[in-house]
Amino acid sequence: MTNENDVSKEAINKLYERLKKEAEDFGYQLNPDIEFTKELVKGLIVNEKRYGYWACPCRLASGNKEEDIDIICPCDYRDLDLNEYGACYCGLYLSRAVIEGKKTIGSIPERRLSEEKRKKIHEKPKATSISSLPFPVWRCSVCGYLCAREGPPEVCPICKAKKERFRRFI
Repeated sequence: MTNENDVSKEAINKLYERLKKEAEDFGYQLNPDIEFTKELVKGLIVNEKRYGYWACPCRLASGNKEEDIDIICPCDYRDLDLNEYGACYCGLYLSRAVIEGKKTIGSIPERRLSEEKRKKIHEKPKATSISSLPFPVWRCSVCGYLCAREGPPEVCPICKAKKERFRRFI
């Protein structure tokens, strides 16, 4: 088992700077509480040493990458939480509205389904027609990027267009 004390400050600072740059490049913001954020970064490093991937430090990972794919940082729930609550579940990412003081953060409920429900979803047969897709498909009106999810992303990962530039495609 990995000891949390085995993580160097250099490693934490290096990953923090990388995540901060990537977040800014893609229109996201890391939590400006640097001490708190670096503790989350440390948790990502510990989990990477334990499991081989960045399991969310605020969730219980199974150690099976396929089972945990939805909670590998950035997790599948980040954008939904940012849109609805202004922060992701663990607080690594905050919305611009929260950072600018226009919105306050309250309790963020866990969106992840139980293991039993996740297994049932994966057992369902693949969609056989467009009308049976499990999520709507969103299209960026600027570059044409498509994504299937409950709602559009905050920022297009391709052209950086904002959420309001997405239209429901299917």
